[in-house]
Parts: sequence; structure tokens; C-alpha cells
Amino acid sequence: MSDFKWRHFRGEMIPGCVRWYCKYGISYRDLAEMMLERGLEVDHTTLYRWVQHYAPEMEKRLRWHWKPSMGYSWRVDETHVKVKGEWTYLYRALDRKGHMIDFYLSATRNTQAAKRFLGKALKSMKPWAHPGTINTDKASPYSAAITELKAEGKCLPDTVHRQVKYLNNIIEADHGKLKRLINPVQGFKSMKTACATIKGFELMQMFKKGQLDIWKLGQGLTGEIWLIERQFGIYRT
Repeated sequence: MSDFKWRHFRGEMIPGCVRWYCKYGISYRDLAEMMLERGLEVDHTTLYRWVQHYAPEMEKRLRWHWKPSMGYSWRVDETHVKVKGEWTYLYRALDRKGHMIDFYLSATRNTQAAKRFLGKALKSMKPWAHPGTINTDKASPYSAAITELKAEGKCLPDTVHRQVKYLNNIIEADHGKLKRLINPVQGFKSMKTACATIKGFELMQMFKKGQLDIWKLGQGLTGEIWLIERQFGIYRT
């Protein structure tokens, strides 16, 4: 069955709209106006539904392509995201090259949340690819979480936990790039919509950082479009 059945629009138009919204930090109304200029009349609420449905699917279907095969050393930190008028916490981990390892949105900032995030990130990689070093800030939840994960056998016992501030400059700068996409949203309405949208934002940031370049076959932007459309069975002639 087609991923776009009952959508009333041509399949290639939908991932294109989702890609633009998640890549350029625009509002749904701005995107609706842009599409109208191109002869496609689509309501901003329809665009919202497309992003909520297809952005997580894009991230999921491309996960095998963007997941690093080696952990190297990790830079781990969290940034604030407003949901329903309250601050939540987006945990993120990059490797030393600035490539995304994993991310996780949590309503809390404590040992349990840090442990869930690190456990999720470690589980997504083969044991031989786990990092030799995890660098964090001096927040106590990270230290406790890593200690518990080691005790449970989910983290290598010789993994070094560093708390060197300047080493996290790379992830703090990356937070800023992501925030430029999040800010136009002016706050998410629920954790579910926040998670779905952020998955799209993070994926498009990975494209910008060159994390999926090997799969674009040297075709630049055309290769990016081709790779995304291929995940949904779209093959242009």
C-alpha cells in the first residue's frame, strides 16, 4: 500500500513540503503561501498533519543511514524546549566530529532521564562501537546515570566519564543551530507533537552536517531529495 493513499496530493509533493518545513525554520502558514505560489493550494493545518506523520517516518527509515558505526568519544548535553508553556529537556549526544549519535526529549532533568537517554543511545549501537569516553557538564545526574548503566552491564566498565567544559563547545554550538529551527514554532502543544517535529529537525540538520553524504552519491541537494523520496517508494523518471 502506498504511504500517501488518501492524502489527495501527489506523493512527491508531501515529503518535499515536510523537508522544507524541517530544514528552513519557517511557519506552516509561510509554507502554505510558498506552495500556493507553485500552484498547490494546501491548508496550513494539512501541512501540520503531514509533518506530524511523515517527519518521524523519515527519521526512522533513514536511521540506518545516519547512525554512526563507531562511537568514538561522545559529547552529551541537554537544551531547553518549551512544551505547553513549560520547559522540557532535549538530551543530545554528538561524536567528536559533530555527528549526531542520538537525542531524547524528556519532561524532567534528573538521573532517571539521563539514564534513559544514555541507555537508549548505547542500545542503538553494537557493543564494540560504544564510546571510550563520554564528556558531559558537571550536572550530577550524568555521573549517577553512567555509574548505574555500568553496574547493569549496559555501558562498558572502562568507559571514561569526563566533565571538561570546553570539550562540549561543539554540542553547545549545535544546540544553537537546532534552536533556529525550533524558535519559529513558538512552543509545542504536546510532547507527542514536539517529539515528531524535532525528529524532522534533527534529520535535516544531519543532512546539513554531511552525515548522510555517502548515500547521496555525490549529487548534493538532488541526492538528498532522491534519498528521502526513495524511502517512500518514489522513483522519478
